[in-house]
Amino acid sequence: MNNLKDFLQLVWSAVKGKEQDFTTLGIRTSIVLLAVPMILEMMMESLFAVVDIFFVGRLGPHALATVGLTETVLMVIYSVGMGVSIAATALVARRVGEKNYHEAGNVTYQLLVTGAVLAVLMGILATWFAADLLSLMGADAALLETGLRYAQIIFAGNLVIIMLFLINGIFRGAGQPHLAMRALWLANGANIVLDPLLIFGIGSFDGLGLEGAAWATTIGRSLGVVYQFYHLLNGKHLLNVGRDNLVVSLAMIRRILSVSSGGMGQYLIDSASWIFLTRIIAEFGSSALAGYTIAFRLIVFALLPAWGLSSAAATLVGQNLGAKKTKRAELAVWLTARYNMIFMTAVTLLFLFFGEYLAAFFAKDIAVIAVASEALRIITLGYVFFGLGMVMVQAFNGAGDTRTPSLINIVVLWLIEIPLAYLLAKTLGFGTTGIFVAIAFCHSFHALVSWWLFRRGTWKVVKV
Repeated sequence: MNNLKDFLQLVWSAVKGKEQDFTTLGIRTSIVLLAVPMILEMMMESLFAVVDIFFVGRLGPHALATVGLTETVLMVIYSVGMGVSIAATALVARRVGEKNYHEAGNVTYQLLVTGAVLAVLMGILATWFAADLLSLMGADAALLETGLRYAQIIFAGNLVIIMLFLINGIFRGAGQPHLAMRALWLANGANIVLDPLLIFGIGSFDGLGLEGAAWATTIGRSLGVVYQFYHLLNGKHLLNVGRDNLVVSLAMIRRILSVSSGGMGQYLIDSASWIFLTRIIAEFGSSALAGYTIAFRLIVFALLPAWGLSSAAATLVGQNLGAKKTKRAELAVWLTARYNMIFMTAVTLLFLFFGEYLAAFFAKDIAVIAVASEALRIITLGYVFFGLGMVMVQAFNGAGDTRTPSLINIVVLWLIEIPLAYLLAKTLGFGTTGIFVAIAFCHSFHALVSWWLFRRGTWKVVKV
């Protein structure tokens, strides 16, 4: 990577995709080959989030608020998907690093069985109790009338949501991020095309309104899952699920659940924190909730590519620990953290100077724009620290040490962030401003704690 031409060629190679040995390839080259498709994958997910809220926003504040409440509940479901996905990356990466590809296939099958069972159970429960869940989150009668069907469709499609998370985690662990990228591009590309058609209609078709957004999401992600299974089963890759892998192993499932539990825990704790914050914001009215929903989507737009870059650290840590190369794993983490912090600095400047204009693009209501732009200005002040913390957390997860991030989340998000947000917003009367200050402070503090614990090095001896 001595010049721009070499770098662009490497980026193109990353997009095309090719199986590599990331335990011997140059670390900087490995980071680029892994991170580029992961960033592009997350950018498409970010684009989906923004486009989706753009179309839904045309249906009014009630529709926006419904999506916000539904996604808050979905964060619990996503937590399970992310937890199993973390286990997938750690376990598959470790086996690939050991060059034990048949065992990687065995692990993959057990992951699919585990994920499917959890997804179906959660989908049934969430769909059945959809009205109760939305009411619990603060939805009034008007929101329930306009948004219940949307929530039920999204919850019923839970299986494809979990599978999309899970199998992409498997691909990343195997060092095949280009397949994860293509699956998400297909899923979200289809959703972006279907969104306006199913929401507003075309020709003699009048459209389904908010329900159309739910159907677009479910259909698009189903297409992505079909693509994923094709590549898992076609026998053209080192990671392959063949007939001899199709045996349920309770011992392996217990190991998956053990590693997944920490991953689920960290995201459930994080999700619960966001739920509490959303519940507090809902008390300030639909405009505050709608503004928060827009800001949250824009924040996701910035953070998902950063998570994509951070995910490169997880794969490199897992595979290099499998190959008994701990120093190489550690160096990969520090380099990735440096790149991520540079990226997040650029995002900080973007939101500081253009946050209000971005918020106005998604809403016309002055009160909604005011809340969204203020959230972006305040929360973005912690973005540089976010960039460091993301990589540290992914490094722990890639090593299979999912417990440490969970413990950090409990202390910082539950014992500090929630009480601080309530104190500032309600007790001291700062309103939504106090919540945004609490988010910026606590997530920055979270990053510094993660950095300190990573330097202790206990993640190097974790067995998975």
